Amino acid sequence: MPSQQTSVFQHPDMTQNPPANPRNTAAETTRRNILEVAIREFAHKGLAGARIDEIAEQTCASKRMIYYYFKSKQALYLAALEESYHRIREIESSLNLENLAPDEAMRTLVGFTFDYQSHNPDFVRLVMNENMHYGRYLAQSKTIKDLNIPVIHSIRDIYARGCEQGLFRPGLDPIDIHASISALCFFNVSNQHTFSLIFRRDVMDPEVYARRRASVIDTILRSMLA
Repeated sequence: MPSQQTSVFQHPDMTQNPPANPRNTAAETTRRNILEVAIREFAHKGLAGARIDEIAEQTCASKRMIYYYFKSKQALYLAALEESYHRIREIESSLNLENLAPDEAMRTLVGFTFDYQSHNPDFVRLVMNENMHYGRYLAQSKTIKDLNIPVIHSIRDIYARGCEQGLFRPGLDPIDIHASISALCFFNVSNQHTFSLIFRRDVMDPEVYARRRASVIDTILRSMLA
């Protein structure tokens, strides 16, 4: 989705858009750099296996600076989880699903979810790791519920519009629909290596991937159609 850009010849309104504080900008850049590396480390090594020293070595920050921003290893892990959820929800909110026909909106959402999780396996690995902790750290988050409310609202809106048009059958729960989408898309990443090995079918082969993607979209739509 193309972003709107301000002309380089447009004189900025300094009263409405004050210049950014260089210190704040640098601090945010450092923080995001730490999170980027932390997501990768926690996804591949888990909370117990990841080391703050190794995260520091891969960033522009010192170990002391990491603790300054995030206080503890556990807090950094929780921040990495929250950031991972924030990224997928942020893109979901830009899909303009409300402007699409209900069936096309659902196809778009399912297709996006399948592609995002396949291309961002660290998100899936982080969620798997947190499930091994029984959701203990995510339960401490003050933002995770708010982060995930918009996708349920989107599904509820799509479903309601589809029911009004006689396209979708009544009696379905938006959270159940979301769970079905997540489960089908999640599997292609979480079980990628074992499934590919057992059945000698590379699930990331372009042809296999496209066929499975279409099948997942079709499965969700068929389960909703009147």
